[in-house]
Amino acid sequence: LLCSSGKDTLVKWWDLDTQHCFKTLVGHRTEVWGMALISEEKRLITGSADSELRVWDITYIQEVKDPDEPESKKSKGSSPGAEENTEEDETLELDECPEERLVKCSKIGSIMREGRDRVVTLATDRTGKILACHGADSVLEVFSVLSEEEVQKKLEKKMKKAKKKAKQNSEEEPERSVELSLQEEIQRVTNIRASCKIKSFDLILSPKGELKIVLLLQNNIIESYNLNLSAQVPQAVRASKITIGGHRSDVRTLAFSSDNIAILSAAAESVKIWNRSTLQCIRTMDCEYALCSLFVPGDRQVIIGTKTGKLQLYDLASGSLMETLNAHDGAVWSIALSPDQRGFVTGGADKCVKFWEFELVKDESSVQKRLSVKHVRILQLDEDVLCVRYSPNQKVLAVSLLDCTVKVFYVDTLKFFLSLYGHKLPVLCMDISYDGTLIATGSADRNVKIWGLDFGDCHRSLFAHDDSVMYLQFVAKSHLFFTAGKDGKIKQWDADKFEHIQTLEGHHQEVWCLALSPNGDYVVSASHDKSLRLWERTREPLVLEEEREMQREAEYEDSVAKEEQPVVAGETQGETGLAGKKTIETIKAAERVMEAIELYREEMAKLTEHKAICKAAGKEVPFPVNPILRAYGNITPSAYVLEVFKKVKSSELEESLLVLPFSYVPDLLRLFNEYIHLGSEVELLCRALLFLLKIHFGQITSNHMLVTVIENLKKTTISRVSEARDVLGFNMAGLQYLKREIEAKDEVAFFADATDRFEEKKRKRKKKEKEKMVLAVL
Repeated sequence: LLCSSGKDTLVKWWDLDTQHCFKTLVGHRTEVWGMALISEEKRLITGSADSELRVWDITYIQEVKDPDEPESKKSKGSSPGAEENTEEDETLELDECPEERLVKCSKIGSIMREGRDRVVTLATDRTGKILACHGADSVLEVFSVLSEEEVQKKLEKKMKKAKKKAKQNSEEEPERSVELSLQEEIQRVTNIRASCKIKSFDLILSPKGELKIVLLLQNNIIESYNLNLSAQVPQAVRASKITIGGHRSDVRTLAFSSDNIAILSAAAESVKIWNRSTLQCIRTMDCEYALCSLFVPGDRQVIIGTKTGKLQLYDLASGSLMETLNAHDGAVWSIALSPDQRGFVTGGADKCVKFWEFELVKDESSVQKRLSVKHVRILQLDEDVLCVRYSPNQKVLAVSLLDCTVKVFYVDTLKFFLSLYGHKLPVLCMDISYDGTLIATGSADRNVKIWGLDFGDCHRSLFAHDDSVMYLQFVAKSHLFFTAGKDGKIKQWDADKFEHIQTLEGHHQEVWCLALSPNGDYVVSASHDKSLRLWERTREPLVLEEEREMQREAEYEDSVAKEEQPVVAGETQGETGLAGKKTIETIKAAERVMEAIELYREEMAKLTEHKAICKAAGKEVPFPVNPILRAYGNITPSAYVLEVFKKVKSSELEESLLVLPFSYVPDLLRLFNEYIHLGSEVELLCRALLFLLKIHFGQITSNHMLVTVIENLKKTTISRVSEARDVLGFNMAGLQYLKREIEAKDEVAFFADATDRFEEKKRKRKKKEKEKMVLAVL
């Protein structure tokens, strides 16, 4: 059995053998977000969008049946805490539905949560003794579920107290009035408050009675708690906390060291340095909200540009902040190292591009000099600066502005050189090729444009991603470049041939940034799914034709899935449609049928030609057999079409016929006439025939060549269907006779329960019909 819940406020039971839903639980006012089975799967607890945990009592009818019991008691069963009422049970059995033969499920009460919002996770430990749940807040509520032995002990204890009380009051001894309430069976243990909102949890109950709880929090932290259940007042104690591994928030900037070994990642709260080969975090430093970063030449220091407009200089050896500079009045959106490695340039939201140089200054606390930066020049612009990049020869500087243009300036004089315009939305990223001939720009309009840096002409505009292009970088010493988009994909492109080379899929959400190693062998990317992914260039050759074919197939499948269902003539729109949709499987099935019909046409043409040759020669000439027909055992072409048609899945038959072009339908109708006349697969062929007549009614009736075919089909179909009906009727009568003979001989009733229920339903239906007739007369 399978139990499922959904946003339709229902809980459904499914029989996996018959693959159908046999029971539906109602009683929830809102969506059912969580379920858990307790008490050896005899209780079901459901959590919805309110503060109520509903408890359902489950009785498995097949399990409690005893062959020695009388027939009237076979379907009765109870579980601890459930009320017994023999008379009520007998009444229910009279009107019992077929679904009650497998399981009975009734609501016995509710447990109230302290949380006001919806249940996010509801689960038990492996033993089923501990139940826990949490909502969209930081509180985990823990409950203890009593086992059957503990329930019996409590009942005995409660009975003793009741007897003692009855003796004191000189009353009769209570017999069945003592019962445990639901709150006594499922007891609240404690509430655990985490340091942040809970995402999910897991429980382990040790044999010693200590409960261990692991919480995954929304800020990417894992916390572990220990809870001693044997204590008088159980209190959860935080045992450990995993925080070093990853960032607490989205990584917004990445950088590779010059030796391809270290990777820098920075987010809203920290800067982390990772070892590329071991994938371990080797240094964590606190910072402000980081937007851009770079390794200082020598790879001993890093510079971070922040959202508040500051530049932070960190020393990697000590992991300390060496210096903080107020660089811009707004966010520092971009930073670029100069090719001569003597300085760098920054662009910010204050409409300024600032030039900086490295220098060694004497530190007051130390005799040795330390690295620092000094501001040397400023370029004032009319719009916010989003991205800056140097040309490899350091002659020009490209600046992306909020007005959707990219302006190119001479570095030495800061005079205007070129303006690249054509994007409909601001350019968020760009890069210049190693030889300084090309500049590629990625925009929020989802396009990538490739420009010539000599005259500023646009070579090609490429539709790159399904959402904003967030990052773009050229591969070292080549005209290949990578782009990252908000659609969660990373793509590689060829700027010379303007071709899409490959797509790297792995991230589940928006990709914010990426970085290429200086040798071009590695790509690291950061996404909103809180992951950093490292990609390595392999030695395996990449065949572009295969990649394009795979891409075309994926796009075609997506378009097929999204395509609206075809309209069938004569059916009102809005009514229940076909049980299925157009998929790649239905299209392939239709193609196989088309290929079979084409083979049939070719063989018929060859056979006609062969007869003419034999007639002209005056002797029999051997006819060459098609290898496909030989593989099927030298069958005829028409029999081959039937074999292919029979292999189409029953659930895909209608959709496959919808895809089939009308040019193949006349041949198919003639073959159907032949098959039905021979009496093979009458049911399948009649189903396909009626569907083809429904969808191609206009074309078939207007085609004079098909009139005789339809007339013949009418005669053969009616006769063969009548024969099939007669055979079925004869077989049913024979089975009824055998049933009566066996029942009379062995004194047993076949399908007694089902027959009784069927007769009962029939009687009720007739009674209702009579009542309706009386009302109509009145």
